[in-house]
Amino acid sequence: MVFAKTDIGKEREQNQDYYYIPDANDDIKLYILADGMGGYKGGEIASKLATESVKQYIYDNFETTEKQKEGILKLVKDAISYANFKVYERSKQTEDLGGMGTTLEVCLIYNNKAYIGHIGDSRIYRIRKGLIRRLTKDHSYVQKLIEDGKITRQEALTHPKKNMLTKALGCTPYVEPDIRARNIEQNDILIMCSDGLTNMISEETICEVVRENPNVAADELIKRANQSGGYDNITVVIIM
Repeated sequence: MVFAKTDIGKEREQNQDYYYIPDANDDIKLYILADGMGGYKGGEIASKLATESVKQYIYDNFETTEKQKEGILKLVKDAISYANFKVYERSKQTEDLGGMGTTLEVCLIYNNKAYIGHIGDSRIYRIRKGLIRRLTKDHSYVQKLIEDGKITRQEALTHPKKNMLTKALGCTPYVEPDIRARNIEQNDILIMCSDGLTNMISEETICEVVRENPNVAADELIKRANQSGGYDNITVVIIM
């Protein structure tokens, strides 16, 4: 079961977030979320092109992929590399699209495992036994400051450069995503979201809202993010 919603927020003129979820009867359980950036149309094009490229690559190659952990991880990584190439090439074709890029979250669920690909500062969380855990690490300037011990996690929330990425898809000819596999247990809930959510409300609030009623949590989380300012596009995908 999956619930998903995207919202333009209260400040932006267009929604540059994009997501994909499978149909209920689809054999390939693939979930994708992208948060685009760059110019008037660039971010919107980058996020949609990246999402559709990953989807196409995985659907075209899933049947022939070795269905072991390493084989599926390689499929996810290759799909992201393909999407990076498509976005990068598109940015070179049109002057207005120069420098466009996107974050990217890919979650392919197969045999009780979530195969995750990640670039940027959108996030994937897991709620298990009432506790929330982030499964991705932001590719951002403030994350590096945290790791270097220069600022605390609390200080990062209001840092003036908290939106500066150290890695994004489509900005360079090649990109190295984070790839990992995580076991899925019964009653686990996965949450994919753009930073329009996590910049507005805390992880504890996200956990509380999803635990209370996951069926309507996407709508409620977006409502709360907008109530807290809604400075960016907001996208939430909840996988049960």
